Amino acid sequence: MPVSVSKRRPRTSKKTETETSDKSLKDHPTCFKNICSIFSRSVLYRLPLTIFFLFFIYLWSTSTTVISGNVVHICISSRKLNDLYCLTAGSQPGLRVPVNNFTKPFSENLIRSEEEKSVVVLGNDGDKGFSNNETFSGERDSEKSTVGTSLNIIKNETFTGETAGIRVSVLDQDSKPIHEENLDSVLDQDSNPKKETVPDILVDWDSETGEEQYRYIKSKDENEETALKAVDKYLQIQRSWLSTGNNRANPGSCEGKGVYVYDLPSKFNKDLLGECSDMVPWANFCGFFKNDAFGESIEKLGKGWFNTHQYSLEPIFHSRVLKHPCRVYDENQAKLFYVPFYGGIDVLRWHFKNVSMDVKDVLAIEVVKWLGSKKSWRRNSGKDHVFVLGKISWDFRRNDKFSWGSSLLEMQEMKNPTKLLIERNPWEVNDIAIPHPTFFHPKTDDEISSWQNKIIAKPRRHLISFAGGARPGNPDSIRSTLIDQCTSSPNQCRFLNCTDGGCDKPESLMELFQDSEFCLQPPGDSPTRKSVFDSLVSGCIPVIFDPYTAYYQYTWHLPDDHRTYSVYINKEDLKAKKVNVIEKLMSKTLREREDMRSYIVHELLPGLVYGDSNAKFERFHDAFDITMDSLLHKISKNL
Repeated sequence: MPVSVSKRRPRTSKKTETETSDKSLKDHPTCFKNICSIFSRSVLYRLPLTIFFLFFIYLWSTSTTVISGNVVHICISSRKLNDLYCLTAGSQPGLRVPVNNFTKPFSENLIRSEEEKSVVVLGNDGDKGFSNNETFSGERDSEKSTVGTSLNIIKNETFTGETAGIRVSVLDQDSKPIHEENLDSVLDQDSNPKKETVPDILVDWDSETGEEQYRYIKSKDENEETALKAVDKYLQIQRSWLSTGNNRANPGSCEGKGVYVYDLPSKFNKDLLGECSDMVPWANFCGFFKNDAFGESIEKLGKGWFNTHQYSLEPIFHSRVLKHPCRVYDENQAKLFYVPFYGGIDVLRWHFKNVSMDVKDVLAIEVVKWLGSKKSWRRNSGKDHVFVLGKISWDFRRNDKFSWGSSLLEMQEMKNPTKLLIERNPWEVNDIAIPHPTFFHPKTDDEISSWQNKIIAKPRRHLISFAGGARPGNPDSIRSTLIDQCTSSPNQCRFLNCTDGGCDKPESLMELFQDSEFCLQPPGDSPTRKSVFDSLVSGCIPVIFDPYTAYYQYTWHLPDDHRTYSVYINKEDLKAKKVNVIEKLMSKTLREREDMRSYIVHELLPGLVYGDSNAKFERFHDAFDITMDSLLHKISKNL
C-alpha cells in the first residue's frame, strides 16, 4: 500500500525556539571562558621561559670561561665590575682576572725577539719573578691554558736542554697592605675591585755588563759566579726531562717504556728494616716501617693519614714500583732499571755508632759489584738505572776530610745512574730531588678532593707560625732571630718549640699549619726541610730563606716561579737586620694570600704526596707518578 511522505519540516513551536535561543546564549560565555583559559595558561607558562632564555643569552654574552690548570672558572663581567668575577668549581669565589687580558690582542702578550727572552716582573717587594711552568699541575691534563691561576697570566715554553724558553709574567697584585685595623675595608674592596694596573716588564740581565742576574744570590767573586751558573744550567736541564704527558693514559702506552725491578738479595733492603729497633740510640723505628713504611695510622686526621718518618722514602717507593703498570719481568724489554737498595737506611744505622769507614761502605761496595756482574748494567754503563736514596746527597759523599756517611755517590760507577733523593747536590745533574714523604697518603681521587675542599675553606687563625728549634751552636743559623721576632709578636706569630718535643705528634704540627697563613721554613741541619711539604699539604704558604731549601731542588714537582706558592726573604738580609719578617708578611694582601693558597691546593698538592701502595688515581698525578713518568722521559731523551 503506497505511503505518502511529506517533505515539509515540522513546525517548531515558538516556545521551543525561545528555549533553544536562551540555551545558546548561556553556553556562549562558557566557550569564551575556555578559550581564554587556554590562552592564559599558554602565556603564563611560556612567559617565564622566554624571560629566562633572554636572561641566559645576556648572561652568556657577558661571561667568560677560564681554565686555570685544571680548575674551571665561570667569570661574569658587568658595568659595576672592572674585573671579571669568577666562580671556581670546588672552592669559594676568589679568582679575579684583569679584563684587559681578554680584551687586549693576544699578540701583545708574546715576546718576539731573542733580546726579549728571560723577562721578569718585579713585585711590590722587589723580588724577581719567573715564569710559571704549568706542567706542574697536580691533575692530569695535556692541554694547558694560557691563563695562569692566581698571580700570573703566563706564556711559557718549557726548558729544552740548556736553552731557556720564552718567559712572560704579568703580575696581578693589590699593593695595599692588610692590617688588623683595615681588614674590613679590604674585604669591602674585594667585593668591588678596582681596575688593576700591570707593572712594567724588566729584563733579567744587567743592561750595563750584559751579564745574567741571579734570582736569589748575588755572587761574591768569580768562583761563586761560576758555581751559580752551573746550578742554573743543571736546573734547566732537569726541567727539560719533566714529562708533560701520562704514560698510562692509553692502551699500549707502556710500549717501549718497560720498568724492570732487580730482585736484590734481601740484605740490601728488607733485612735492613729488620734492624729497626737498633737503628738510632734514642728511638725505635719499627713503628715507622708498618703499613708499607707509611707508619701507624692517625685516625684523628682521617683516612689516608699516617705517622710517616722522613727517611721512609725508599721502602715507600719500592712498594709502588713493584705495582707499576709498565713493570716487565724480562730485562730485554726494559727501558728503565730500578735498583731497590735502601742506601739511606743503611747509612742511618751507622750515623751514631763508632764503626770504621770500611764498615759503613760494605753494602755500598757490594751492591755496585753485584750490578757490575749484570749485562743490563754494562750495556749503557748504568745510564738507564735509578736509585732511590731517602736521605740527603751529602750523606753519601764522604771524603777524606769527613767521616760522616758513606762514599756510595763518590764511587766512579755511580756517576751515570739517576739518583732520587730528598735533597740533591746542586752541582750534580743526575742528582734529582723529589718530595719528602708527608703524613698524607691518599688512595683515591675522592680522598684528595675531599682534603682540598677542607683546607681551602679552613679559617686561618694565625698569620704566621714557626715549628722548629734554635741552633745555638751554628753561627750561620737564622733560627734564633726568627724565634725572637715571632715571640715578640704573639698576636701575629705562633711558635711551636720542637726542642722540647712539641713537634713529635703529627696532629699538633698539622693543626698548626692548617691554622696559619704563612709557615716559616729556615734551613736546619741541611738546607731542605720536610716541613716545607707538610705546610704545602696543609695549605700554609712557606716562607723560604735559602734558595737551596726548595728553588734549587725540586725541578719536577715545584714550578720555576717561586711566587706562585711561596715568599722568599733572603737570609743575609735577615742577618743584617735589614728586614723584619713579621712586618714583611703583614704587608701581603688578602688577595695575594688567597691566590697563592688556591694555587698550592688545586695545582701543587696532588703532586706532592705519595699515594697509598694500592692507589688508583684517574684525575690526579701524585709525586710517584710524576717521578716515574719523568724518569722514563729522561731515559728516552738521553739514550
